[in-house]
Amino acid sequence: MTSSPSLLFNPATYDPQHFDAETRRLLKATIEWFESKGKAQLLAEDRGAVWTSEFLEFAGKEKLFATFLTPAAYADGDPNKRWDAARNAALAEIFGFYGLAYWYAEQVTILGLGPIWQSDNEIAKRKAAADLDDGQVMAFALSERDHGADIYNTDLILTPTAPGSADAEAGILFRADGEKYYIGNGNVASMVSVFSRRGDVEGPEGYIWFAADSRHDDYHLIESVIHGQMYVSHFRLENYPVTAADLLHEGPEAFSAALNTVNVGKFNLCHGGIGMVEHSFFEAITHANNRILYGNPVTDFAHVRGNFVDAYARLIAMKLFSDRAVDYFRSASLEDRRYLLFNPMTKSKVTSEAEVAMTLLLDVLAAKGFEKATYFAQASRYINHLPRLEGTVHVNVGQILKFMPNYMLNPKEYPAIGTDLAPGDQPFFWQQGPARGAGKVQFADWTPAYERASEVPNVGRFYEQAQALRSLLLTAAPDADQQKDLDFMLTIGHLFSTVVYGQLILEQAELTGLDRDVLDQIFDFQIRDFNTQAAALLGKPSVTEAQRAWAIGALRSPVADTERFDRVWQQVAAYDGAYAMRP
Repeated sequence: MTSSPSLLFNPATYDPQHFDAETRRLLKATIEWFESKGKAQLLAEDRGAVWTSEFLEFAGKEKLFATFLTPAAYADGDPNKRWDAARNAALAEIFGFYGLAYWYAEQVTILGLGPIWQSDNEIAKRKAAADLDDGQVMAFALSERDHGADIYNTDLILTPTAPGSADAEAGILFRADGEKYYIGNGNVASMVSVFSRRGDVEGPEGYIWFAADSRHDDYHLIESVIHGQMYVSHFRLENYPVTAADLLHEGPEAFSAALNTVNVGKFNLCHGGIGMVEHSFFEAITHANNRILYGNPVTDFAHVRGNFVDAYARLIAMKLFSDRAVDYFRSASLEDRRYLLFNPMTKSKVTSEAEVAMTLLLDVLAAKGFEKATYFAQASRYINHLPRLEGTVHVNVGQILKFMPNYMLNPKEYPAIGTDLAPGDQPFFWQQGPARGAGKVQFADWTPAYERASEVPNVGRFYEQAQALRSLLLTAAPDADQQKDLDFMLTIGHLFSTVVYGQLILEQAELTGLDRDVLDQIFDFQIRDFNTQAAALLGKPSVTEAQRAWAIGALRSPVADTERFDRVWQQVAAYDGAYAMRP
């Protein structure tokens, strides 16, 4: 007997009763817009690199972005408008399910709004709220061709106007000159948050964020730097006027606004990736389970079932971790900044797992996975974008490492955080404070989540590996030279990531009553992934004998259980034909 498919997002059965009526209506209206468009047209527009103008018209008509991306303080009393991390995550999953270009249009709007909502400029904030209500989108202009996203350096210069000049009399404070590169929505955004520096001030005191309008005569659009539906712009400002109404942040506060905006924006990458893998999974199992090869269904082959079960377990784990991270985001405060660890985890770990899952499925589909009539072909082209947006994986793992000592060795008591999906606005996102002090953030003890589930065979075995990592930090921690060796430390960071990943997976599994077989299967791959990184440590040139002995001693074999595997496979097989997009 197979289980009823219920763990994956399925547009045919989706009914998010945990949300309020207007949120449910908008989510279902968004699904209906895509389904009415149909798969053939959706894929044709992807192949033709058609700008997503029809989608933006729909979003504007429904006030989708205005409803989901306007903080309650600027909603003019509309109870449906708020910045609610739970429903934003649900919307990101839907966008990813239908295409990265649609997810991206919202993603860069979120980033563009970050410096605005964080600012003290009431004029700019009221304008942003009005523009969203009018169906406009935003852009985030940080990156440059020569500097990438290096916020310590920018060549977009603000030149102060001379006192008594015509500019000064007209209220123009600066003239902006320079280029920005890789800026999504830069072709149409009504407000482009631009990172710059004063030409007459050295160092952090000279940083400035200001809002520009892509329709202004002194804003010159050069090109889209990629071929695709996403418009990833290269633009140049020439003598662009900046007034007090445009200024968002100045000095060190501008630096913090940049990092805090990315804290908000990068969170959506995990749910976008989840949606992409979910749609691909439906296509893959329905094709493979009905494909006859050498006289047998493809899914009769052991290695095919193994790939599907592994991909399914990884996908469910992605959802568990990301959904639990929402709880920590919604409850964040200056006293509880644990989100600063879980945020880069959603970015680096979850999106990397999406790549792994897609590769497992592609190894089954083979040539079918490249056919232009499949959503899979589109998703497999784009799935590797997500780990490389808002900072590459190694940048985010480097950030994760800052939290490792306190997480592993120095716990703190916190009130329990449950799951609360009631409508709620999260104003803390715009009041995160200075972007420093990550190494001082403390966490609740991670071990109880493992101990409560340790009777699940593979959870118990992985818990041994997690405890071994703590022992490594106590007995053979990286020395000063190794800590300067990013290649060495990234391996330590990946080991640490598996422990953090497991904690939130276990918490969400407990909160949702996840099937024990699926949980056991998830920790089967957790053990294997830990082994991969421990083995990688053996090959590092700077590894010590004590660390080499530790790595060998930390290796574990997953607990094999063919009956459990077969039960999980039956769950996978039940998705055969469960969903297909309208033609």
